[in-house]
Amino acid sequence: MSVMFRALGNRNYRMWAGGALVSNIGTWMQRVAQDWLVLTVLTDHSGTAVGITTGLQFLPMLLLGPYAGVLADRYRKLVILKWTQTAMGLCGLLVGLLVLTGSAQLWQVYVAALCLGVASAIDGPARQAFVSELVGQDNVSNAVALNSASFNTARLTGPAIAGVLIAWVGTGPVFLLNAASFAAVIISLWRIRQSGLFPTVPARNGKHPVAEGLAYVSRRRDLVLILVMVGILGAFGMNFAITNALMATAEFGMGPGEFGLLGSIMAVGTLAGALLAARRSGPRLRFVLGGALGLGFFTLVGSVSPSFWLYAAVLIPVGLASMTFLNSCNTSIQLSVEPQFRGRVLALYLAVLQGGTALGAPLMGWIGTEFGARWSVAAGGSIVLLTGLCSVIVVSRSSSLTFRDQLRTVVVRKRSRNGPTQDTEAAGQARGV
Repeated sequence: MSVMFRALGNRNYRMWAGGALVSNIGTWMQRVAQDWLVLTVLTDHSGTAVGITTGLQFLPMLLLGPYAGVLADRYRKLVILKWTQTAMGLCGLLVGLLVLTGSAQLWQVYVAALCLGVASAIDGPARQAFVSELVGQDNVSNAVALNSASFNTARLTGPAIAGVLIAWVGTGPVFLLNAASFAAVIISLWRIRQSGLFPTVPARNGKHPVAEGLAYVSRRRDLVLILVMVGILGAFGMNFAITNALMATAEFGMGPGEFGLLGSIMAVGTLAGALLAARRSGPRLRFVLGGALGLGFFTLVGSVSPSFWLYAAVLIPVGLASMTFLNSCNTSIQLSVEPQFRGRVLALYLAVLQGGTALGAPLMGWIGTEFGARWSVAAGGSIVLLTGLCSVIVVSRSSSLTFRDQLRTVVVRKRSRNGPTQDTEAAGQARGV
């Protein structure tokens, strides 16, 4: 099997990946339907309302994420995922029924978004950490990249399908289709063979497990840098649902089909970024920094694009840069964090990423509503670019390595004869950042 798809040689991973692909397509369809429902049916093109909906969906990760990480470190991740995936499917089913019966109101969509966010907050750390149990440490980097490829394949097709269906039958059936798509991932979870898993030793029952996780991160300057960058980029540079909706409708006067098309065009870039990551042996610091700089630069270019199609074209490098950044951050954590802390650190990563989006989404939506869609896009791009430049300066000044050596640093882990994983010299060097 090609090196790019080596993780698919594992039966359990194939089961998981197949179900996740179907579910991800449904999820992206619902995201488009939800934004369109709020933007054009329940409000009069209110970017603020879309921002609040997005914020409510991601806010629980900021509040509950660290505790969800404790659950992922202490309990069986497979069991957690079965419950959370079921709960998320029920959220889509409820909104779909409300829309079809003509009784949907804005506050109900807010409540559903919040409930979906709670389920997602518990699901996220367990799902991220479950990857290493599916394929083992040697194939984690490839599996993370393939997960991203699956996610972005869905991102490529889901919005386009949603745009057509919304124009054809409305938003309600799209929510119902998403609810049905969760059956695929739930069935795949039940078909996973536990004998083929690579389970980690559960974390001990300490008195302050969240504080232990935070203390671990605070001792790792490389993790602190990653989390700071992820938080800022998540808040100001990755509110694509809001900015694309405002640009498509308010700036270019397009309909649901074109709005869905923007998500699919952007997915071309994110899918390319994921596949390129699948070929790499491990994360390098230059991909973290380069991804941030590229995201800021091309977002600024998009803010001044004179036409819909030029704006859509710019979304391809925007997607490539964002996926390069996120994949490198995620893989760095998966490979360099001790197994007993992995769930908590991944939970903190998701809390910072999605929590940043929850805090930034209403602000970006307000800027777009009050000052225009282009100002919202430009503000996000400027902040992201400045963050990337500041991170380059911090890295270049805070390590004994030369800057060129730092950019080439690869985070890897190897298994000792006695079983526990140990950091190699390269990972140790990366911690000096």
